Amino acid sequence: MLLVVDTSTQSVGLALYNGTEIMAEMVWQTQSHHSIELAPAVQSLLKRCGVAPARLTTLGVALGPGSFTSLRIGLAFIKGIALTLHLPVIGIPTLDITAAAIQPVNGYPLAAVLRSGRSRLAVGWYDWSANTWKARSQVEVMVFNELAEQFKQPTLVCGELDAEQRAALARKKKNVILASPALSVRRPAYLAELAWSRWQSGETDDVISLAPIYLHINEPIQIQ
Repeated sequence: MLLVVDTSTQSVGLALYNGTEIMAEMVWQTQSHHSIELAPAVQSLLKRCGVAPARLTTLGVALGPGSFTSLRIGLAFIKGIALTLHLPVIGIPTLDITAAAIQPVNGYPLAAVLRSGRSRLAVGWYDWSANTWKARSQVEVMVFNELAEQFKQPTLVCGELDAEQRAALARKKKNVILASPALSVRRPAYLAELAWSRWQSGETDDVISLAPIYLHINEPIQIQ
């Protein structure tokens, strides 16, 4: 039984997965109350599904990029459970979760986007290969106008964009294929599938050293 947690941004997600079906999934917008809301939400999720913590076999967590504080809250929470119950942990980059919901179209590349604070966006560029999205490079940080200038060829775009940004990209009909708001929600069910796949392949992360991915303006780094 896999429990996953995503606290990368103001959008928080939880899911419970047994390898066959998503038993439960929760997504909500918090007002920077991650530390207050996370534990009660997980307890509620497990209770509704009739799953005791002792039945958990592995844990998954979104690593970022995202908000420094909220990422560390989610990771600390998962580490606490892992150390208490002696469970393996799988960390998944947040933009990989965003990309996972999007179906390929005509071999076009994909830009997955999330808010990175101070009017900046974190952007991951992906290509479809071997039936999955593969990141082509490190995540970039840019303002929206810089992103809008990147689309010189038809590109799928998904993720956290406000109404004004979506409208601006929608006007680039020739080169931007914009995912719907529903497909742009970062669903923890996809985090669960990605983490489960890694776990089944025998890939886990070191609980102690696992760290969130945090982005400076021009340099991706990992905060220890």
